[in-house]
Amino acid sequence: MAKQFNRINEDHARFIAAQHIFFSGTAAAEGRVNISPKGMDSLRVMDPNRIVWRNLTGSGNETAGHLRQMNRMTLMWCSFATRPLILRAYGSARTLHPRDPEFAELNALFPANPGPRQIYDMSVEMVQTSCGYAVPFLDYAGERDTLDRVTEPLGQDGLHTFWAERNMTTIDGQPSNIFGDTDDAG
Repeated sequence: MAKQFNRINEDHARFIAAQHIFFSGTAAAEGRVNISPKGMDSLRVMDPNRIVWRNLTGSGNETAGHLRQMNRMTLMWCSFATRPLILRAYGSARTLHPRDPEFAELNALFPANPGPRQIYDMSVEMVQTSCGYAVPFLDYAGERDTLDRVTEPLGQDGLHTFWAERNMTTIDGQPSNIFGDTDDAG
């Protein structure tokens, strides 16, 4: 049975911390809805109504583009281990880029990584739990190092080139603002 809460309680925070993967969902007013799996050590529950997660370099940049238009986000965790549970956090989020003053302080909450491109600072308005009885058991085999191996040799200039080629717009052509207001002219 689904239960709703107006905050992340201690049990929710422990459950979130125990998961190796979470999913983010965003959508603009028009176009495709995006759901992305996220892993690595990239999320922190800051307080009962605030989550920050660091978005690393990747092949797309849907979340940033969507949040420019529709400031709403859903994060979801589900247990693939012994406790059957699905937890969703609903709210709004702001996008912070490396050029923003608050980025460095929040980025320091996470392990060093060569390719952070955004941090999402989410205000949690509602938490919902549901049973998760149909979620299969899956064994955790470890983290992939592929992203680090691909981005580390690029250096900052190479990352900016990658972002310019692949992260300037969403798949629906909406700007992601990865380089600032100049994105709108591109």
